[in-house]
Parts: sequence; structure tokens; C-alpha cells
Amino acid sequence: MRILIAGVCGFVGSTLARTWIESAAGHELVGIDSFARPGSEVNRLALRELGVEVRHADLRVASDLESLPDVDAVVDAAGVPSVLAGVDGHVSSRQLVEHNLLGTVNLLEVCRRRRAPFVLLSTSRVYSIRPLASLPTRVRNGAFEPDTDPSAAPLPRGLSPEGIMESFSTAPPVSLYGSTKVASEQLALEYGDAYGFPVWIDRCGVLAGAGQFGRPDQGIFAYWVNSWRRRRPLAYVGFDGCGHQVRDCLHPADLVPLIEGQLASTEPSRPRIVNVGGGRASAMSLRQLSEWCRERLFDHDVAADTRPRAFDLPWVVLDASRAAKEWGWSPRRGTREILEEILRHAEAHPRWMELSETA
Repeated sequence: MRILIAGVCGFVGSTLARTWIESAAGHELVGIDSFARPGSEVNRLALRELGVEVRHADLRVASDLESLPDVDAVVDAAGVPSVLAGVDGHVSSRQLVEHNLLGTVNLLEVCRRRRAPFVLLSTSRVYSIRPLASLPTRVRNGAFEPDTDPSAAPLPRGLSPEGIMESFSTAPPVSLYGSTKVASEQLALEYGDAYGFPVWIDRCGVLAGAGQFGRPDQGIFAYWVNSWRRRRPLAYVGFDGCGHQVRDCLHPADLVPLIEGQLASTEPSRPRIVNVGGGRASAMSLRQLSEWCRERLFDHDVAADTRPRAFDLPWVVLDASRAAKEWGWSPRRGTREILEEILRHAEAHPRWMELSETA
């Protein structure tokens, strides 16, 4: 099978490509990327050495995709990945929409012409902010968790102590970033229905692993470990500056078995949307992450910044039980294994943050 990976020189796209090659599944991989992200050139060279055909293409420009070879499937791992995009001054609102929505439309046109299956890597940030922001929580072992005490407010529909289910509301507001992903999901499903090709949407939790680029709003686990090792300033932002906010953690390599199953499926009754995250077992607060860093490295002060940050939430953990039931999928790597991988990479690449951070 010839698979096109959009965003192949980003962290997720390059990890998928390397994992497929290491699995010896026999796929021919074609990758496209705009090479705009700092650090992408490093991945471009490494992927070409592994035999991946890497091409330049800006997904916002439809003509950039006209010369692509015929492909059997498309995986959309491209886009602007930050929930603060459009409001943080780094990416304009128009750029965000052009990258995350128009880029997906242009990929869907490729699938339409070739009747190729389409996999969209979406996000947990498609879920409504207001019910998540007002979620009743309590602190246990330095981390928020949903408060299920009978005296507390009831949990919102579609959420349990196991995590957020696919039935949870996606009503606005979900952030500008989240809205581009919701719109992309809807258009992808409509394209697939109208033109007769399979569409699969995987809503991912926080993706983390060695070689991740970016800022704390794009890869908090890797950012925290790299910053700690380099003794850079760190701060718990919002939520009284205590670091109790929680996210689950997933290595993108663990997506490959799921995507393989989706691309091979011929069953129309399969659910088109599934959550894919590390779940409650992988969930970790910033305070707990700091304790891991202290145990593995050294003591380091973390400041308290009580000012709230836009779109921040106390507890975001995905319930991936539908993916387990329908696809037999579950994560293979735990959070601590992922953190160890990040630390080894940080030790081997002492100037990684300088290479990959936004100028």
C-alpha cells in the first residue's frame, strides 16, 4: 500500500513514518511537508535516509498537491497543533483556518479523485470548554480528578472517572483551534459519504515522545522534561499555581496498529470517530511530572503563576474504550516509559530546544 502522510516532517508524522518502516509492513510511504516548522529539516533528512519519499507541499495551496503520485490512503497529521493558535500572537486566526481546515479540504480532494481512505488525526480539544472548565474536581496525590461524591455537582453527560467519551458535547466554544478540527471532522465525513471513500477520525489525547518540537501548549511532557534538564524557568500557570492540572499521554507510534486496522477495514458499520489516548492509567499532573523529574534528575524550582490562561482546563483524559471494543486497540507505552524516552533524547541532543523552538 502506498500511503501519503501529510505533515511528515512534524513530530507525529515522522514518528508514524519511522514506526511503519520499523514494522516492515511493506508500505511505500510518500510524505509531504511545508518545512516551515523549526527542526523539520532534521526529520526530512532522516526520513529520506530511511527510504521515505519526502516532497515539499503547502497544504493551503491546492496546486502543490497536483503532482502527487497515485496513493492508496491518506493520513492527515499536518496542521497547527496549539489550542492557543489564533490568539497567542504566533499564528493569526486566518493562518490557523487555512492550515487546519483548508489544508484538510485539499487532502480530501486528493482522496475524492483517487477514492483513497482518509485518516484524520484530530484532538481532544474538540470537546466543549465550558462543561470541562466547570467540572467538579478534587485533589488526590497532587492531581485533579473528577469529584464523584454525591454531594458534588453531577458530572456532565459523556464524562466519567474513566475519561471523556465520544458522546461528550462539541458545542462551542471549543477554541478557534478546536473549531477548525471539528469542522475538518464534519467535512471529512461528508466527503466520504458523498464520494464513496472511507473516512476515519482519531481524536488524540496529548501526544508525547522523543524528538517532539514546540512550546508548552503543544507538547507539555517533552517541553517540561527538556526544560527541567536544562534548568530553564518553569511555572505552574493557573489553577492557584499548584500544578494540579491533568492530561493523559500517548506515544504517536501507538497509533500505527489502529490506523493499519482502519485502512484495511471494509466494514461500513464501524464507528467513524474514536478517542485515542492513554486514558486514566496514563494521566499525570504537572506536579506529578515535576516529582518524576526530581527523582530522575535533580531538584529544580517551579514558580507559581496564578493568572488563568485562555482555554486551559483542569482535567482532560480521554476514554478510549470504544477504540478498544471496536478495534482491539490499546496503548503499548505507559507515561513513564515515554518520559524515559524523552529524557534519553534530551541527553543525546543537548541543543534540541534551541533547534526546534519558534524564533
